[in-house]
Amino acid sequence: MACATFGRVTADAIATSAPTRRPTAVDAIADAHFDEVIALSPIAATDYGIPGHEEDLDDFSPAGIAAQSHLRQATLGQLAIATPVDDIDRVTIAAMTERLGLAEEVYAAGLEEMALNVIASPLQGIRAVFDLMPQDTDAHWSTIATRLTKVPQALAGYRESLLAAKAARHVAPQRQVNACIDQIDVLVADDGYFAGLVAGARSGPADLDPAAAADLAEAADGAAAAYRELGVFLRDELLPVAPAADACGRERYALLSRQFVGVTLDLEDAYRWGQQEVSLLDAQMHEVAERIRPGATVKEAIALLDDDPAYRLEGTAALRDWMQGKADQVIADLADVHFDIPGPVRQIECLIAPTETGGIYYTGPSDDFSRPGRMWWSVPKGVTSFGTWKELTTVYHEGVPGHHLQVAQTIYRAQLLNKWRRLEAWTSGHGEGWALYAERLMAELGYLDDPGNRMGWLDGQSLRAARVVIDIGVHCGFDAPDEVGGGAWTYDKAWDYLCAHANQGEAWLRFELDRYLGWPGQAPSYKIGERLWLQLREEVKAREGDRFDLKAFHRRALDIGGVGLDTLREAVLGEL
Repeated sequence: MACATFGRVTADAIATSAPTRRPTAVDAIADAHFDEVIALSPIAATDYGIPGHEEDLDDFSPAGIAAQSHLRQATLGQLAIATPVDDIDRVTIAAMTERLGLAEEVYAAGLEEMALNVIASPLQGIRAVFDLMPQDTDAHWSTIATRLTKVPQALAGYRESLLAAKAARHVAPQRQVNACIDQIDVLVADDGYFAGLVAGARSGPADLDPAAAADLAEAADGAAAAYRELGVFLRDELLPVAPAADACGRERYALLSRQFVGVTLDLEDAYRWGQQEVSLLDAQMHEVAERIRPGATVKEAIALLDDDPAYRLEGTAALRDWMQGKADQVIADLADVHFDIPGPVRQIECLIAPTETGGIYYTGPSDDFSRPGRMWWSVPKGVTSFGTWKELTTVYHEGVPGHHLQVAQTIYRAQLLNKWRRLEAWTSGHGEGWALYAERLMAELGYLDDPGNRMGWLDGQSLRAARVVIDIGVHCGFDAPDEVGGGAWTYDKAWDYLCAHANQGEAWLRFELDRYLGWPGQAPSYKIGERLWLQLREEVKAREGDRFDLKAFHRRALDIGGVGLDTLREAVLGEL
């Protein structure tokens, strides 16, 4: 077995988390930076499972955003003069310098203050933090109520930033503003999130103390009112000046692409490659359709799979149990064979999300693993029947060997990595690229040989390839493919292209397209990240020849943490 060496620490030492590496001065810089991030961001503290900040929310005002920038600048100054003592230090310096430096470029461009889109802006982040808070006792609900009382202040600060961005002529496109207004309307409806939160507390396994229930209801009403005010603000203040064009432009896109991938891409090459991937996947899907029913088109084969009771689940309880069973089984199968999976990482909890937006997502464990890693399924309102043929690959993406193994294993390396490397380091191309690589690995291992499950994997891959084309093409102003008429991209051309190469429902695909148009550079990071992970594996294999060991490669790469992909490559190949 190939054995990676990290300074004086071998992979065997890492496997047992033996306390053989003393923290260094570089670790101290990273740990201090992480602690300051937590002090500035109570939401991040909850995300990482760090206690002591449960009643507070972030300052999303220009002053709060500036404080984050000042912290990054101070840390970058310390890193610039730090002396590494081993390879782990060298990776930390390279990774933090790249990540924090890019964040400063994004801040200088005014993109933080203008953040508003359908999936990843303070509008969603403030609400989402409540999903991670325990709800088992009166004390838990009291803490939730206290944090809910901070929502108006957090949203007021957010409005300040949006106004400052407006003054600088940095405003999200009309499509994003309108969609966010619609999201707010859903959150604050009589049967929306805040009403559901209170109803859920009152219908829990134990009766909520009347005083605590009253406090919770009052706090939830105040939070809902603050969101309504934000909706009015968006409609009255931003929408009239929001640009009609969705495209962010090539210069801004290049910056955002680097932020999401950690690599400076040749965007023309990535655009061509995306179209080639779409064609390749289309041919593979036709081959599987022929296996499902000779002569069937892809659309016809998918309709057959949707109607097949062998792939059908009824009710959210059955869905949750199916997710849990599949996640547990793959952990049992892969542990000690294709991956080193430490004991605490072998637990994952599958849950139905409290929101109804659709989709599956993962949240990592707390630092001490008292809160396990979780896979959440957000079920759209009214949906009670689920097809597993297209979702088995998603279980692998979000669970093991995907995000859960990637995130939880890194968190577990407390004896090896500093807090920034374990808990905060995250690059979308690294993380989402790994998750797509994990899906492909499961296909390579035979877990997706069933024609229905294989079609589900290929369909997901086709979606990810199509959004490389749409995202890069629209935002950079490249000519659209001939199949949608060539020339300049329009919303209708993007919609036609997406529908031709993805087979989810219309509401889901509309949200997806809004996401690409409002979060430039993020959606392509999945497929481009997978491409770079596969290239790295092949490069290591070519170097090591007969000594190459897949399990050792996985271990070596994952133990580096969620750094940018250029940094990952250099670290794995020993080039830092």
